Amino acid sequence: MQPPAGETGDPRDTRTRTRHVSGALRIGQIGGVDVFVRSSWLLVAAFIAVLSVPQIERVRPGLGAWAYVAGLAFAVLLYLSVLLHEVSHAVVAKRYGLPVASITLHFLGGVTEIEGEPDTPRREFWVSVVGPLTSLGVALVFYVVSLPLPFGLPWLAVTMLWGSNAVVGVLNLVPGLPLDGGRVLRAAVWRATGNPHQGTVVAAWGGRVCAGLAIAYPFATEVLGGGQPTVSTYLLAFVIAAYLWSGATSALVSARVRRRLPALQARRLARRTLAVPGDTSVAEAVRRALEEQAGSILVVDAGGRPAAVVNEAAVAATPEERRPWLPVTAVARRLDDTITFPADLSGEHLLRAMQRSPASEYLLTESDGSIYGVLVTADVDRAFAASG
Repeated sequence: MQPPAGETGDPRDTRTRTRHVSGALRIGQIGGVDVFVRSSWLLVAAFIAVLSVPQIERVRPGLGAWAYVAGLAFAVLLYLSVLLHEVSHAVVAKRYGLPVASITLHFLGGVTEIEGEPDTPRREFWVSVVGPLTSLGVALVFYVVSLPLPFGLPWLAVTMLWGSNAVVGVLNLVPGLPLDGGRVLRAAVWRATGNPHQGTVVAAWGGRVCAGLAIAYPFATEVLGGGQPTVSTYLLAFVIAAYLWSGATSALVSARVRRRLPALQARRLARRTLAVPGDTSVAEAVRRALEEQAGSILVVDAGGRPAAVVNEAAVAATPEERRPWLPVTAVARRLDDTITFPADLSGEHLLRAMQRSPASEYLLTESDGSIYGVLVTADVDRAFAASG
């Protein structure tokens, strides 16, 4: 599974960064991608180990406590194959120029955090479907390996691994978000309608339907005469349904937000700017800005190059009587690459750039390096709110 996330300004930014995932332990990197394991995985690993013991004792009686060690080893091997599933998502995403933030293993499997979204339905399809296909491929390999093996622990381990990977592959193809199959469905609807947001809505409702089926499964089994489900069956059905419903609901909220993003265009929201030398007083800079109807103020160095951008909030907080004696540099933030954006940034790319480098003002430049204007965060916030 690989829900997208966004914390960088440009989805093509592939610089390696060490990350932190709350409640998870970093165990290393694969191809420059941080790999984490959540503490909940330990509980599930122990649960898998206990469930495996009866089958282990069936093929190798008398192991005693070693049966639990063998069960734990199987759990580790299973999650290594889940890790391979997630790595396949990461490899294809990076091939398409999408930065991968991290891979996290948790109690229901794993998640690959991809910054940004594929820009075509074809890429969305391949980034999504490669995980289930990898799991099914691993299942096929283990199945072939199991055929010549004699009855015993190696045979049991390989048989359980191919069966588990087959289940993982098939379940992840279920057409509902947040599962990979939901993203495959999203790609199909996107391709058919030309609207990625419509694809998200359809796939999210598919996830809600799947959640309903999951919670109904044990009850339906009992009604249809399939036997009395155990408490663990009800509990597992509830956990899976809650996971699917939560992920689907988050996708619906995201779709509503993303519909509003096209209205956010840096060039359209930019303020005209006034350039003043650094020794200009705050009072004089404000007077000139009002006179020239400029909505922002830049501080330039002796060579006329932009050096800082005046902070509107800092000016407002400066008492009137101090402004004639205070240099404008005292209420300005020095410019650097982190708060200098191309004027053509818009939508999701603009928001990611701002999230990566929080500031109250940003300098906008043209492709030739010339100054276009200043983007004020408060203006972006108001435009986003108005677009709803």
